[in-house]
Amino acid sequence: MTIQWFPGHMAKARREVTEKLKLIDIVFELTDARIPMSSRNPMIEEILQNKPKIMLLNKADKADPRMTKEWQAHLEQQGVRSLAINSVDGQGLNQIITASKEILKEKFDRMKAKGVKPRAIRALIIGIPNVGKSTLINRLAKKNIAKTGDRPGITTSQQWVKVGKELELLDTPGILWPKFEDEKVGLRLAVTGAIKDSIINLQDVAVYALRFLEENYPERLKKRYDLAEIPEDTVELFDAIGTKRGCLMSGGFINYDKTTEIIIRDIRTEKFGPLTFEKPES
Repeated sequence: MTIQWFPGHMAKARREVTEKLKLIDIVFELTDARIPMSSRNPMIEEILQNKPKIMLLNKADKADPRMTKEWQAHLEQQGVRSLAINSVDGQGLNQIITASKEILKEKFDRMKAKGVKPRAIRALIIGIPNVGKSTLINRLAKKNIAKTGDRPGITTSQQWVKVGKELELLDTPGILWPKFEDEKVGLRLAVTGAIKDSIINLQDVAVYALRFLEENYPERLKKRYDLAEIPEDTVELFDAIGTKRGCLMSGGFINYDKTTEIIIRDIRTEKFGPLTFEKPES
């Protein structure tokens, strides 16, 4: 399954980001803590041109906390500063300005030595659609400035947002890349809701999710659907779940579309508990 989604406003956003870089002190790259690498745009490094950066692992409450720690250790080894946050309830947000000041201390010390008047840190916030940028901005600014929603593609233009006296944020539309070279990247993005459901085959996504759960969280899968064992055959697994959840049509046949919807919804509403869909070593 090849997933492609690159609306025109995303191409425009990339051009605008490149143009605004000279105004930026630091970049906040927002990713989904459940899929820290799959939710990164591989074009980001090329676009950012070595600007100082903090990777914000958002939705940390939905991710496996043990795996989040592993990811942060891995990123630190790569020389990337990261913070685990939850933009909905504000968890970890007080660390952002503090970490930014630490990273930019030398730059601002040089500016001060040259007699430049102190000013707010100018940060670019960037990330793929539906990763929580607008929610984060509203939480930091303590008011509803950016539009929010539970579907990708809400923000379609750039805007500057003041966060107190210490920080100015440049918001950008979510930027995806034209084509996902690795099929699993597309599936991970789809299962977490970063891609519009209307453009993908949700049954493929459900199959991927079930096999992932079987390999990494088998007891949670069995408990959720009251399974004594997990069938090896995918159709049998769908049949077992569909039967348990009453997804039956006339003649006793399983309604696979309804079963698929239940599986995807259960994952997105955390019925399996916090999940992380990729490991640093992968």
